[in-house]
Amino acid sequence: MAATPPTSSPMKVGDRHYRSLWTEQPGGPVHIIDQTRLPHAFETRALGSLEAVAEAIVSMRVRGAPLIGVTAAFGIALAMARDASDEALAHAAARLGATRPTAVNLAWALARMRTALEGLSPAERAPAAWFQAQAIADEDAALNEAIGRHGVALLEREHAAHGRPVNVLTHCNAGWLACVDWGTALSPIFQAHDRGIPVHVWVDETRPRSQGLLTAWELAGHGVPHTLVADNAGGHLMQHGKVDLVIVGADRVTRKGDVANKIGTYLKALAAHANGVPFYAAVPTPTIDWEIDDALSGIPIEERGAEEVRVVRGLDGEGRVQAVEIAPATTAVANPAFDVTPASLVTGILTEKGLFPAKETALLALYPRDRQSKAFLT
Repeated sequence: MAATPPTSSPMKVGDRHYRSLWTEQPGGPVHIIDQTRLPHAFETRALGSLEAVAEAIVSMRVRGAPLIGVTAAFGIALAMARDASDEALAHAAARLGATRPTAVNLAWALARMRTALEGLSPAERAPAAWFQAQAIADEDAALNEAIGRHGVALLEREHAAHGRPVNVLTHCNAGWLACVDWGTALSPIFQAHDRGIPVHVWVDETRPRSQGLLTAWELAGHGVPHTLVADNAGGHLMQHGKVDLVIVGADRVTRKGDVANKIGTYLKALAAHANGVPFYAAVPTPTIDWEIDDALSGIPIEERGAEEVRVVRGLDGEGRVQAVEIAPATTAVANPAFDVTPASLVTGILTEKGLFPAKETALLALYPRDRQSKAFLT
């Protein structure tokens, strides 16, 4: 394993504390957990260049909107360490901005980095870029810890009402692997568990990339009871009273409260609405897009490769990771990575500032207009 992670993180792998991204010294490299190897193997990678960062984002070695933004910020910092010219800064921002278009945290982080650096001389940019990227990383951890503190009240209320473990359904992975630390949707769950509030999590497998396996891996490591279920099981569970609330993360939330998240989220929201189950999206401030008015036409939905649908990976009988083709290469495949859940199906947006209705008036009141920008600083 390449590097010793910081000891300040509450998240652990075995008996060691980890963040999903960390550094040992200014200038790099940046160390990440290679999420394409999980849950079968835990491996870290050192990223030492702009191209290495871009590849890690595209290949989903790092994933989750908050973590994508933070990783991109360090990509700018690594680029500035090699060439701090105006041309290099513009190239790095463009290269990283094209990697995963749906995650608004990416554009937010790049805008913040450019705002911090463009007024500086080339000689000043490298240390300033590193300082700014590290600040973004530390802020992300703090924001997500705060989301958890506010979200615990939801789980505490459900437990008090029913006198049994709270059953939460979540989709995709919105835990600490998707952020720098704590996670968004999982932060309230981790903190409730740590406080002794009994929680059980229904974990959607989240095909085609099966990010639910990452959620199950995180929950197992934290000792949280959970059950992995097929993506289409959620509605059935809700019909039979086995889900008390749904909490998901998001890659983008509009000012009107519409939620763009992993494909399949919309179907969970429809089922929740039909069965009277509260549906919440947990997001830090940088995930709110103040500019898009029409979510369906304005949010770019990433279309990923056909292989993700046609091929599954897992362990064979000898413990080796193998790829198995489940559909012929001639089969036409569509693979949209995200969908949009309209605000009318969202019970509330959980942020570091608290829980609020998924309405434009509520979000605008929460964040004064003069602070609504992609370079918003918390």
